[in-house]
Amino acid sequence: MTVLDRPRTALRFEVVLVLLLSLGQSAVYAVVSLVAKLTAGKPLSKQTATLNPSQSPRPYLDLTYQLLGIFFALVPVLLALYLLDRPRRTLGISFDRPAFDLGWGFGLAAAIGIPGLLLVYVAAQLGLNAQIVPAALKPVWWAIPVLILAAIQNAILEEVIVVGYLMTRLSSFGWRVAAAVTASALLRGSYHLYQGFGAFAGNAIMGVVFALFFVKFKRVMPLIIAHSLLDIAAFVGYTLLPKAWLSWL
Repeated sequence: MTVLDRPRTALRFEVVLVLLLSLGQSAVYAVVSLVAKLTAGKPLSKQTATLNPSQSPRPYLDLTYQLLGIFFALVPVLLALYLLDRPRRTLGISFDRPAFDLGWGFGLAAAIGIPGLLLVYVAAQLGLNAQIVPAALKPVWWAIPVLILAAIQNAILEEVIVVGYLMTRLSSFGWRVAAAVTASALLRGSYHLYQGFGAFAGNAIMGVVFALFFVKFKRVMPLIIAHSLLDIAAFVGYTLLPKAWLSWL
């Protein structure tokens, strides 16, 4: 059965379920986290938002938790791919255009990453963001490989669900491009709200750029590469930077 054979109500229900199992759920928790920060009795800029925290003081138990978290976070991606018709062609997830994917991936990472750093700095100065801790793993041998895997997992989850799957489904509902791009961008921004309003704005802008790229090229692979590069730079860079530099930043 193709998407055209399925009732529109069933497709809408499918989208709601996929989002509630993945990034829609994250968005709800992010809103609650932001409200908690705003009502904590101290400025947002004096609070922290920690990504990739340690899960256990026991190193190999922590490693187990980290790998399980990465694995189960990708299950909704498999579900979304299963529900789409010919996902390889629909989303452009393949390895047959490496030059195109890598070229655009690095280009998008540079175009998003450099202004993004400036936006983070401005948001911090204006008190619109919590202090972001990109990685808080113990100094163990597996920390860097796990952070790289976590970055790739984030990229696959977000770009497949929020761009590829959601934009494809909204298009099948007859949504205009502008409305679909806006919905995708707002969803991306919303599940970053636990970091603050600056993170919402920055990720929503990134969402517009990435969604428009998908509309033009119908290819998710460059977006996965770009997002992976951005997160690897943030997670691994934060871990490897000298503490004196971090305090200055």
